[in-house]
Amino acid sequence: MDRRDFLKRSALTIAGAFVGGSVFTGLVGTTTSCGPVDKRMGLQLWSVREAMGQDADATLKKIAEIGYRELETASYQDGMVYGLSVADFKALADKYKLKVTSAHVGRSWDPARETEILAWWKQAIADHKALGCKYIVVPSIFLGDSLAGVKSICDYFNKVAAMAKEQGLVFGYHNHNFEFREIEGQVAYDFMLENTSKDVAFQMDVFWVKAGGKDPIEYLNKYAGRFPVLHIKDDDIIGDSGKIDFEPIFSAAYAQGMKDFYVEVERYPLPPEICVEKSFDFLNAAPYVKKR
Repeated sequence: MDRRDFLKRSALTIAGAFVGGSVFTGLVGTTTSCGPVDKRMGLQLWSVREAMGQDADATLKKIAEIGYRELETASYQDGMVYGLSVADFKALADKYKLKVTSAHVGRSWDPARETEILAWWKQAIADHKALGCKYIVVPSIFLGDSLAGVKSICDYFNKVAAMAKEQGLVFGYHNHNFEFREIEGQVAYDFMLENTSKDVAFQMDVFWVKAGGKDPIEYLNKYAGRFPVLHIKDDDIIGDSGKIDFEPIFSAAYAQGMKDFYVEVERYPLPPEICVEKSFDFLNAAPYVKKR
């Protein structure tokens, strides 16, 4: 099981402890976000995973009311997105003037099944192009314990990135903290950055970089241009922990070429819809987050 799969299954239990039934039932329109919405912020829908499974329509309505304008999905299986066809899910997002600009999807790597896996990617890329995505991102992958294994993953990513580029999409990889361990004396994340083509983007998750004992700003500066899209995340609600100084991170991210970012909330001190709203308000009020 990939680390992200483990986190997803664990977090479902956590989410259920805070809310009963649909987390958005009866809450649509009852809260308001601060100030005019002039920053095109995205939300990773894993932040409202339980609600999306129960009532995607009401959930997207609430997300739009909060002020989010772009979405990153986290549910693609057998050509379906949140149990809907690509066309139906796009129509649902369009209904609330939301753009699906990124998606977390992925397949584990097995060189013996290359033809099958790359055929799967061909279909996934076509589906997400139809959805309107700019990015198609692997959320996590097993790296193994050897640099040879990591190199095999890098070669795999290079192949998929070339396929995505042909269709006008950017292929990327989203980190957790395990990529910052050393394998045969080298930090795995650095090795990946240095052994993938420039067509492979890295979706830096700033929370997990910090959790891995590293500095996001150092990576943004050292590998400038490799991070067109970021995940902005905190312990839970963005800005509440006081552990992450987001201003210099945004400054460095913009300087090296960040085009987009997505809020992600994985832990909930309050109901999920309140957490994603407070996170939006924090960033919407932050002067260092550019208007777009």
